[in-house]
Amino acid sequence: MPFRERLDTLSRGEIAGLIVVLVAVLGGAGLWYARSLPKPVTIAEAGPGTAQQVSSSPSPAITLIVDVAGAVHDPGVYEFAEGDRVIDAIEKAGGPMPKADLSLLNLAAPLTDGTQILVPKAGPPGAVVPGVGAPGSAGGLLNINSASATELETLPGIGEVLAATIVEYRDQNGPFASVDDLLDVSGIGPATLEEIRDQVTI
Repeated sequence: MPFRERLDTLSRGEIAGLIVVLVAVLGGAGLWYARSLPKPVTIAEAGPGTAQQVSSSPSPAITLIVDVAGAVHDPGVYEFAEGDRVIDAIEKAGGPMPKADLSLLNLAAPLTDGTQILVPKAGPPGAVVPGVGAPGSAGGLLNINSASATELETLPGIGEVLAATIVEYRDQNGPFASVDDLLDVSGIGPATLEEIRDQVTI
């Protein structure tokens, strides 16, 4: 029997039921199709007040190796951090002995890698302690690797500017390997070196 004639034989109730079934099938198909479509992805932008954490690794600390000798309780080679001073080196070596004369040292001078801090013993008035005495005195040698700019100014021919230049060169290039290395410092020529050679050491 043709579909149209079969449809004419259906009652109104049967036709209404058929329509409900068709609507349900079409609705289900439409819902499945809608769910199968790709969904847009929303990216939330951080507001102006949102803090962003930036990972940064700390700079490696600089280690200074210094020999602390002389009138201290525990002389030896110690490690120090950049910025430590002569007084820190003396304290790390057990502190000064009762016979130490700290007035001959610049306790506020910064430490330099590869140098020696020699803590002198107190002597009779007017006596010169080797290694720490006045540059012009017999037996008194100034260590160009540990002397401060003020101490370097006591050398003949070394003024304030040249003393600061020596310290700057030492800080940038490390300790002097020999007295002759002073020729690498701008402003120091052979004549100046020969004038101070017998008054300095490393």
